[in-house]
Amino acid sequence: MPYEVDARELYEALARCEGAQTYETIVAPWLDQAQSGYRAWLATAGGFGSWWAEKETEPEGQHLVRELYALHRVSDRLLLTFQPPSGEPRSPDPLPSLSEGEYLDAFTALGMSPFRDGDAFDPFLHEIAEVEQADDPHAPIEITEVLWPGLMLGRLLFNRSGVRIRAGVEHAQRGVADRSPLYWSFLRRHRPTVDLSQGWGSNSRWRTDFRLDYRTPAGDRLNVTGNRPIDGNADLHPDHPNNLSPEERLLTPGVRRELLRHRCLLRMPEAADALAGSPGWERDLMPFGWRLPGSEA
Repeated sequence: MPYEVDARELYEALARCEGAQTYETIVAPWLDQAQSGYRAWLATAGGFGSWWAEKETEPEGQHLVRELYALHRVSDRLLLTFQPPSGEPRSPDPLPSLSEGEYLDAFTALGMSPFRDGDAFDPFLHEIAEVEQADDPHAPIEITEVLWPGLMLGRLLFNRSGVRIRAGVEHAQRGVADRSPLYWSFLRRHRPTVDLSQGWGSNSRWRTDFRLDYRTPAGDRLNVTGNRPIDGNADLHPDHPNNLSPEERLLTPGVRRELLRHRCLLRMPEAADALAGSPGWERDLMPFGWRLPGSEA
């Protein structure tokens, strides 16, 4: 540990003590202990083409990507209070008790910049939390409400803004775009999530990489960590079917592109009947090494 605090410590404190005065009793004291060097260390990840290109395979770079993952888990837990209910019986654990202002105070103190852009829908910036189905099946996605703010760390996307949308079924299907598994996330109140920490032991799960998405003047760069070899497949991306699972091959290239951009399915796939023969297939997809060519990202 290069600093006196880490995000895992904060997450575990929140998991133990959720409830009244979450910010005052847990988050603020942790922030007080965070040295200015911790904020500067996080900021090095905000410049595209700098630290990760040179140090991603070195201990310093690996530690930073994993610290960002742990910090994102903190964000996931704090955002639960702003999310719609799932419709399923909820666990007795109380939701975090904090305001949107307190949530933003926590992360702006770490050098992040909030955004609440609610104009044109952008899958880079917006996570679909709830869908209102438009009568016209071809109606494009339109934001109707912003539920929680997003955060940027320099050019790096830290967390997308959660939105309610209205859309035709050809663009986003209610019950799929807002309730199917959300990849690269650990925790949501209203939908299942899938990330690479799941299924590992209490220590190993914290060695998970944070997904790196950058917005640059030359275009968006998605899943930069996915450019590294995963099981030896450095060139894996949605248009290369090599080493895809049988279920992943049943998704069209267009659906795989959408999944990478939106981090979830938007509609039931055309091969839904064939996929039904593999119960739980959505949770078994492994898009974590997928990438798009730079010209298409």
